[in-house]
Amino acid sequence: MLRTKMLPSITIAGTTSGVGKTSMTLGILYKLKKMGYKVQSFKIGPDFIDPSYHSIVTKNPTYNLDSWLMGIEGVRDTFERNTKSVDLAVIEGVMGLYDGAEGKTDFASTAQIAKILKSNVILVIDASKAARSITAMAYGYILFDRKIKISGIIINKLASIKHYNFIKDSFADKINVPIIGAIYTNNNFHFKERHIGLLPSAELSINKRREVLNIAKTIADSINIDFINYMKINKLRKINHEFSPIKRKKTSVRIAVALDNSFNFYYRENLERLQEEGAKLIFFSPVNDKKIPEDISGILIGGGFPEILGKKLSENYSMLKDIKKAGESYQIPIYAECGGLMYLTKSIKELKYPIKSNEPQHVSKGKTYTKDKKDVIYQEKKSHRMVGLLDASTEMTNRLVLNYTDAIITKNSIFAKKGRVKGHEFHFSKILNLPKDYSFAYRLAKGIGIDGAKDGILTYNILASYMHLHFSNTKYPQEIIKACKNYLKK
Repeated sequence: MLRTKMLPSITIAGTTSGVGKTSMTLGILYKLKKMGYKVQSFKIGPDFIDPSYHSIVTKNPTYNLDSWLMGIEGVRDTFERNTKSVDLAVIEGVMGLYDGAEGKTDFASTAQIAKILKSNVILVIDASKAARSITAMAYGYILFDRKIKISGIIINKLASIKHYNFIKDSFADKINVPIIGAIYTNNNFHFKERHIGLLPSAELSINKRREVLNIAKTIADSINIDFINYMKINKLRKINHEFSPIKRKKTSVRIAVALDNSFNFYYRENLERLQEEGAKLIFFSPVNDKKIPEDISGILIGGGFPEILGKKLSENYSMLKDIKKAGESYQIPIYAECGGLMYLTKSIKELKYPIKSNEPQHVSKGKTYTKDKKDVIYQEKKSHRMVGLLDASTEMTNRLVLNYTDAIITKNSIFAKKGRVKGHEFHFSKILNLPKDYSFAYRLAKGIGIDGAKDGILTYNILASYMHLHFSNTKYPQEIIKACKNYLKK
């Protein structure tokens, strides 16, 4: 059942991307935990990586909130499901506060989610290249939409105490929202990144995880605890609420889920929805394990970075052979997204890159030269063998494909019936040499997919697409379980 009153929450928003939202969120989570609050964190937008950093601090799973993927009711439902036994929710925003899926409205923005959940907004501003102008920026964000309750401001990347005092003085007679944090420039406040955002936390060593906690603690020490009183959320829920427990169905379905440093892009809620439908999830590593788990009736291969560990994946021949046999000979249901799609092709070809040189390089007439006009020497592209269930190959590119997607399901399959589904895509690869007679599940009204118009290869009992889905607003969990049950009956 839904609450009559929404749980108190704090949304950490930025004026733009790159202002330090993740670091500030970690600091606030750390602070609240030390104050004794039981906190649940969320991440706005289609992000797999930032939520995993939250979990380093909270030791609990983090959930996504995205109105494009989930719909407004889906956002509310996910929020309610996961805040039943906590005092407070902390939500990390996406991009700039008002940036969303379109220009005319705030749809799929941090602002929209904050309004849906009646959340108090903390605005993070990068002060590294301004002083008094920061006040004008804050003023504009506060007035832009009066329905947004900006309750606190964090000034990040301050150069000195003098710099901070300059900004504080300019706030004095203009801004009635308190500065709750002053964070000074620190080169250690930088998380290592890959071409699509931060490194997944699964790849972080114990020392790197400790660094994350140290950053969170340092920021927490610079956050004023009075902001909780200011936002009037100190009187948190103390009464008992009656909630209907989520009932899990009973089935004999066992689904193998690829999970390691190559495949770790899963929405936590997707896995939980499968479990609610009765699936027992058996995790395995395509990099390290020799075979897929025994007695399974389905395989799930999510997104990730298979190109990074392409050599290791390729060398694990027994795993490649076992998955191919399961899909081709036994025709076990396999659902794969993005990295999973790439893994199921015949090979992944690395991106060609120049051998390191101290000489500056420039491009002229399509060729790359050093300063003395000598051609740059490039490493040969290496190709790594993959599973080969899809009669196609993958090649890495310099082009980032990043979109929300709107797909029309044009062909019934064991995973989905005709209709419409929304998702997202982000990758630096393309699929080549596809047979002309291949069937596709999706025609894209928005997005690029595999060939600019279609996505979701259908072959054997496989659905493999670039599109990532959030199951909360779909019937995919039920259809996947149904496909696995039918496989068991064979």
